Amino acid sequence: MADIEGLREFAISAAKAAIAAVEPAVCIPRAVRVDRDRLLVGAERIDLSSVDRVLVVGMGKASPAMAASLEAILGDRISGGLVVTADGYAVSTQRIEIQEAAHPVPDERGLAAAEDVAHIVQDAGPHDLVIVLVSGGGSALLPLPVSGLTLEDLAETNDLLLRAAVPIQEINAIRKHLSALKGGRLAALAHPARVISLILSDVPEDRLDAIASGPTAPDPTTYRDAARIAKRAGIWDALPSTVRAITLRGLQGELEETLKPDDARLAQVSNVLVGSGRVAAEAARAFALEQGYRSAVLASAVQGEAGLVGPVLASIAHEVLGHGLPIPPPALLVAAGETTVIVKGDGRGGRSQEVALSAAAGIDGLEGVVVCAVGTDGRDGPTDAAGGIVDGGSAGRVRAAGLHIADVLADNASYDALLAAGDLVITGPTRTNVADLLLVAVAEG
Repeated sequence: MADIEGLREFAISAAKAAIAAVEPAVCIPRAVRVDRDRLLVGAERIDLSSVDRVLVVGMGKASPAMAASLEAILGDRISGGLVVTADGYAVSTQRIEIQEAAHPVPDERGLAAAEDVAHIVQDAGPHDLVIVLVSGGGSALLPLPVSGLTLEDLAETNDLLLRAAVPIQEINAIRKHLSALKGGRLAALAHPARVISLILSDVPEDRLDAIASGPTAPDPTTYRDAARIAKRAGIWDALPSTVRAITLRGLQGELEETLKPDDARLAQVSNVLVGSGRVAAEAARAFALEQGYRSAVLASAVQGEAGLVGPVLASIAHEVLGHGLPIPPPALLVAAGETTVIVKGDGRGGRSQEVALSAAAGIDGLEGVVVCAVGTDGRDGPTDAAGGIVDGGSAGRVRAAGLHIADVLADNASYDALLAAGDLVITGPTRTNVADLLLVAVAEG
């Protein structure tokens, strides 16, 4: 009989190794260094002796740790700056101010911080360098609406989009057209300063325009796309009237579009990807190989409804156990990405918890199998859990608690079921964010 506790510990350790590989303390020094008076960022070479000021702004759950890592590299060359993050993600910094705000629904603190960020970049001159630290969660944390909209308009729109389970790329297409900073507009405010963005990706396929809604990246979407997405999701008529009015004015050409690739204001902007879900997935694979497991990365851009992704992971476990495919046990199959949840009930949970719980039904009674789904930021939905880890006995433990998995999923109450089964993964804030990790571990028979 397989040592299920050992297998669970192995899966958690693999997840921790993956998260460690995308911590800013690892990612930033890998991408940024100083050689005498030259700043080396990816392929960029910047003569710091010709720079008047280095200003740092940022947004997202990983931005404070990114700021601390950047301070360790640039030290007193940094003139100042501000990053905004979610509650519980702040770290100690010396020259860059850290402010916390609400996530995923924006609040007044986020609005005030966004206004401060706008003032900092607007003040930058042609001989200044603006370094922008971009990570997941930044879109909700930098909620500066365009003229004519309020924070409440943004919050209501965001809630409608989340409840409709609109994919993150489409959510951001709408957000960008309601924001004074997203869709390249932060870069426009910084013009004519030199801008370097260091980006930690939390979206499938690492699309720069989608990460935190692309504050320094060109935006391929339009007001027409925003209207189409809202109508297709069935929320157009429910949107605040002011949001519909802004969108319609954009459609009629009365408002400036978000920045497109040929915009001259982007000529002095460089976007540098410093970490992603693929990097995390490869780190989990490397850890498994070191532990004597066979391992493979299945995908790094998983999308889809969480309650449907879980059964797919369960099917993969059956295939490995029964047929040794795609690799024979002992095996760890790894994927990364971002699923969605259609909110129907009033229960507590998150997308990783729904993946894990729906997988539990598919591996019910199976020996030597563990499925683990965790958010790399340490916070899955509006809960204190990072995700869940299940095995062949999980469904039975849920039943023993008087719960039925199908009913729990229908009520979006995965947290309570996993809590009852002892299957929650709680890490606390990790201070990084590259979306979600999905692990299928199979012991040798």
